[in-house]
Amino acid sequence: MIPILLAAAIALVISIVGTPMFTKYLVRQHYGQFIREDGPTSHQTKRGTPTMGGAMMMAATVSGFFLSLWVTALFFGTSWTPSVSVLLALFLMLGMAGVGFIDDFKKISKKQSEGLTPKGKIVLQGAIGVLFGVLALFFPNEQGLTPASTHISFTRDTFLDLAFLGPVVGVILFVIWANLIATATTNAVNLTDGLDGLATGAAIMVFSGYMLISMWQSQHVCGIDTTDPVCYEVRDPGQMAMLAAALIGSLIGFLWWNTSPATIFMGDTGSLGLGGALAAFAILTRTELLLIIIAGLFVIIAMSVILQVGYFKLSGGKRIFRMAPLQHHFELKGWQEVTVVVRFWIVAGLFVLVALGLFYGDWLLSHGGVIE
Repeated sequence: MIPILLAAAIALVISIVGTPMFTKYLVRQHYGQFIREDGPTSHQTKRGTPTMGGAMMMAATVSGFFLSLWVTALFFGTSWTPSVSVLLALFLMLGMAGVGFIDDFKKISKKQSEGLTPKGKIVLQGAIGVLFGVLALFFPNEQGLTPASTHISFTRDTFLDLAFLGPVVGVILFVIWANLIATATTNAVNLTDGLDGLATGAAIMVFSGYMLISMWQSQHVCGIDTTDPVCYEVRDPGQMAMLAAALIGSLIGFLWWNTSPATIFMGDTGSLGLGGALAAFAILTRTELLLIIIAGLFVIIAMSVILQVGYFKLSGGKRIFRMAPLQHHFELKGWQEVTVVVRFWIVAGLFVLVALGLFYGDWLLSHGGVIE
């Protein structure tokens, strides 16, 4: 528990202290946000607000995790070495953040709201996702558990195995599956990041859910307690909980400055990085389908865009919402920005609670419904 708390505390301090310093640097460099002309008119006041704040968020997360790991190793004799699962999660998170950074920098340098081309972004994200997917099926531990598996998972691996036609086909199908998850999460978080603090606050709740899931798995991981009739076939859940805690700390520190009126935006650097981290947690904790529920707010917002675009094309120009993503629809209906954000946070929190209830409910059912 101490490493988890320490990771969150260190990341929080670095984020809350470092973000305003980074903001001043961005202001000096004139790295400001460009606002869509077709959006709510109230957003035009945000033009020029520093962006790329996600870079500080990523730095605080990495620093919080590694400093906590090394401090606890020094004083408690634990391992100094980061686990394979954490390294893979950091690779996906920082890789996607890197794509977002390139996108943000192009927008700033061109002084417009368009960065990477859609094709360029897909190619870069795909390359990172493929490498992550392949590597996640290797590096077994002493119990033979790899960071990921070819089984489709909900609260644990299910009977649905992508390797039904052999291991080679299984790897190919899993890489495609992992890329679909990563593409969905990065786009969903990116679409949610449209109001001050909205994506940041929602992400705090989702990663809090994954921290609790990882902590629970670490107490019931296969190979630890042989008397347990049901265990979790996951690798390195303890360090994954530390990483989730570091993410939570960095997000809380960033939210201090990102809440309305925001003095800095996370940009694509932050939103794509968080999306990558979200995909990594879903895959590495073997809760891939549970992701739809625990990240329910992100899913709804992404679906609002898909529905809007699809209906617009099929109906010859008609719209379901006044504007997509969904948060802007409510703004145009007259809701104040802060009202939209807080109410959406409530929705995000409810989805996380439902997901945790399903996760623990599965555990209870597997043990005959007896509460420990």
